[in-house]
Amino acid sequence: MFSHVMVGADDIAASKTFYDAALGALGIPPGVVDAWGRVVYAHAGGRFLVTRPINGEPATAANGGTIGFAAASPEAADAWHAAGLANGGTAIEDPPGIRQATEGRTLYLAYLRDPAGNKLCASHRVA
Repeated sequence: MFSHVMVGADDIAASKTFYDAALGALGIPPGVVDAWGRVVYAHAGGRFLVTRPINGEPATAANGGTIGFAAASPEAADAWHAAGLANGGTAIEDPPGIRQATEGRTLYLAYLRDPAGNKLCASHRVA
């Protein structure tokens, strides 16, 4: 459904450190800084970007928004969470674990905020 997702950050270097570690735990290669100073992550046909806001205003986290990253296993979600915490992220919500979702699905979820305050989730659908 999505071609890309972009979030704003004021400290691109801190964001790159965080996302290189957290997304690296999910098998995603390190981000590349493009000609506009954005950090670009490409994986499995999708793109995730981190940028300074083009209007020059400070970056803000979306109130009510969450960006979810697919994890291959609960262990991968835990590794993502640990890497994020070790690189400037903040633990939020309940600790990583099993949650019951809509339509009777069982998910393993881990939540963090990145250094800019964006709410993130690593999600694994439990069989």
